[in-house]
Amino acid sequence: MVDIARLSTTQPDFWAALRRLTDWDAGHEHRVEDVVRDILADVRRDGDAAVLRYTQKFDRLSAASLSELDLPLSRLEEAFRALPTEQREALEFAERRIRAYAERQKIEGFSYDDGDGTVLGQKVTPLDRVGLYVPGGKAAYPSSVLMNAVPAKVAGVQDIVMVVPAPDGELEPMVLAAAWLAGVSRVFTIGGAQAVAALAYGTETVPAVDKIVGPGNAFVAEAKRRVFGTVGIDMIAGPSEILVVCDGQTDPEWIAMDLFSQAEHDEDAQAILVCPESRYLDDVQDAIERLLPGMERSDIIRASLSGRGALICVRDLVEAEEVVNAVAPEHLELSVAQPELMAGRIRHAGAIFLGRHTAEVLGDYCAGPDHVLPTSRTARFASPLGVYDFQKRSSVIHCSPAGAVHLGKPASVLAHAEGLTAHARSAEYRVEAESGD
Repeated sequence: MVDIARLSTTQPDFWAALRRLTDWDAGHEHRVEDVVRDILADVRRDGDAAVLRYTQKFDRLSAASLSELDLPLSRLEEAFRALPTEQREALEFAERRIRAYAERQKIEGFSYDDGDGTVLGQKVTPLDRVGLYVPGGKAAYPSSVLMNAVPAKVAGVQDIVMVVPAPDGELEPMVLAAAWLAGVSRVFTIGGAQAVAALAYGTETVPAVDKIVGPGNAFVAEAKRRVFGTVGIDMIAGPSEILVVCDGQTDPEWIAMDLFSQAEHDEDAQAILVCPESRYLDDVQDAIERLLPGMERSDIIRASLSGRGALICVRDLVEAEEVVNAVAPEHLELSVAQPELMAGRIRHAGAIFLGRHTAEVLGDYCAGPDHVLPTSRTARFASPLGVYDFQKRSSVIHCSPAGAVHLGKPASVLAHAEGLTAHARSAEYRVEAESGD
């Protein structure tokens, strides 16, 4: 029996119980913080030597120099060419769809004349160099390589430096193949906080980057948090989440498997079903019991559902929308008769999957939109990773002589009001020059 929580909005303490269920504290234990702080300081001070020490310690991978852990691009191409046809074609299919979606996200600059000859505008420029962290060993995700690298390439980033740990020398060929397909520039077989530090600060061998993206464990997340400001980062991601709203008309086994699809990531993942039909929640729980023994990662799914999962009964679908907006889930499935109408009233969700046939897993791999999404209620203010994360914007101002007068007079008044005399005089010089004073 899976001990998954059953909640109802009729409970007097429902909203407090929901908040307790969905609150996620990454538990930044002092041990993680202390270890990461020391690793970052060591890499910043000792460069390659520190990275090599930690790689040997944590990944049991020895090398005389860090250059030995710099994979030649030919190795990536070999991995791609050696893939079974079915896997290679699936990677290519996913890459095409991700790229096609990303192409529509590109931000263009603009300029306009405001009427006195002054031209105002915005210049859009890609980042120079991006670092991509990819989990290694058996927990390898080629889809994450595509989802991070393809938008960067579409944005115009010329140099993508990928780091991927290789515990005991183990590397997943599909990860290397995805890196080749996506246009990654360099790959280093290093991981952990030491890899984040190398990307942020640069070493004798690893070039410093402008932004670090990609998922990782608690040590990687803490390292990204600490180097933010020296470099940009995508986000601090928590465990994977799915919330399914169902009207009770979808096959219960489909919904059970959709919940499993996120619960199998790890024990801290969260899977929630919201429905106005209590009897349907019973049907889904029965399906969970039937299907779980056949799952390869059944122990992880069971722990996830028991620890952070829930079946929630609401009064109606309008109340279901309130639950969704309170949770602000990473993934939201609307398995209802009119999903478009409901989606229009959803304010907070990372990705929304409409209709009974749109399984969340399609978004994980090949639908097109990015699967790097805000977690832990950050969908209230954050967005999926996209091309815009690899572009920066510069304001452009070009004053005509008349424009310098037009803007200079009120600028002078405001500067004097703030007590900034040099600001005021800087503007006044141009005004006086045009006025002949």
